[in-house]
Amino acid sequence: QVQLVESGGGLMQAGGSLRLSCAASGSIFSTMAWYRQAPGKQRELVAGITSGGSTNYADSVKGRFTISRDNAKNAVYLQMNSLKPEDTAIYYCNARFGLGNYWGQGTQVTVSS
Repeated sequence: QVQLVESGGGLMQAGGSLRLSCAASGSIFSTMAWYRQAPGKQRELVAGITSGGSTNYADSVKGRFTISRDNAKNAVYLQMNSLKPEDTAIYYCNARFGLGNYWGQGTQVTVSS
């Protein structure tokens, strides 16, 4: 049974940093990613990383956020620096293998101005 469990969200002032973690179990995943969904908006890709370490980022977070993964621990992380109020959203961990596409329950990130 696949399970993704996020942690590390919270309230932070603008300019601060947070680190999100996602612990995965039940499979070895090819691509892992972080998505976010702000109130009234569609869920969007924040950053993704392949099993080989190739990464991609949304333009809005390039240079501020860094995605990484630990294949031995089956975990993915998102280091978020220079946070902005517009980064406020629920952040979801996503993992894929084969035709499977799995989601965590989400963790709230709130950035105050």
